[in-house]
Amino acid sequence: VQLVESGGGLVQAGGSLRLSCTASGRTFNTYRMGWFRQAPGKEREFVARISLNGFNTAYADSVKGRFTISRDNAKNTVYLQMNSLKPEDTAVYYCAADVSGDWNFDYWGQGTQVTVSS
Repeated sequence: VQLVESGGGLVQAGGSLRLSCTASGRTFNTYRMGWFRQAPGKEREFVARISLNGFNTAYADSVKGRFTISRDNAKNTVYLQMNSLKPEDTAVYYCAADVSGDWNFDYWGQGTQVTVSS
């Protein structure tokens, strides 16, 4: 599975961004997807995840109510809509695929930088 993220950039606090992650190499609707992030000097952390059909989602407490994960299986793409961004959301954002089906993410994208200015 190959994953390619896009949509990162620089935004002011309170603004919005939508990240996209397009997958290839395996039938997209057979694996769960997730978003993670890593800020400078910190460990990578979970942000959100979504089930095969998109009906079930979960979020980190720090982004709940501000971020929305969704997927379009026809386009092999998962999205992360980020609203009300804060400077502490600044990080490299990675999408990941759970191919094995046990919520251990097996494949990772290269990451996209999100910078939120105050």
